Amino acid sequence: MIVYRLCKATYAHDALSRSGGMQSGGRWHSRGRRVVYASATLSLAALEYLVHLGRRNSRLDLAAVEITILDALPVESVERSALPPDWQTSPPTDATISVGDAWLDGQRGVVLKVPSAIISGEFNFLINPLHPHFQQIGASTPRPFAFYGRVLV
Repeated sequence: MIVYRLCKATYAHDALSRSGGMQSGGRWHSRGRRVVYASATLSLAALEYLVHLGRRNSRLDLAAVEITILDALPVESVERSALPPDWQTSPPTDATISVGDAWLDGQRGVVLKVPSAIISGEFNFLINPLHPHFQQIGASTPRPFAFYGRVLV
């Protein structure tokens, strides 16, 4: 399976960095947790990144990376129906954060498939860099990525 990650070009050489999630929390983890977020498609990765940018930050030097997850690796899933009705709110609720934190703590798998809060029916993936099977996940050479100017008007 191929999933996609957008990041600042400066950090793209280490897109699978073990420091992901350390600086700030996210929908599926609390601050200080080592986790890598990726999306099922490049377009979803772009949208997920874009919603966190202000207009003045929209012209950042970005890079796209393809992350390869071997088919032999099991992927655990969070079903949308198992989440509370307010799971998509911003800022994220403790309900989704605790799901991700419990998954990271439990070391049940290296990849967790979660629903996108932005696009119904699409999915993001959390990758646990502390899981023993993490070494079986690879990243492509980063390629430059830019948002089309009209999107940011």
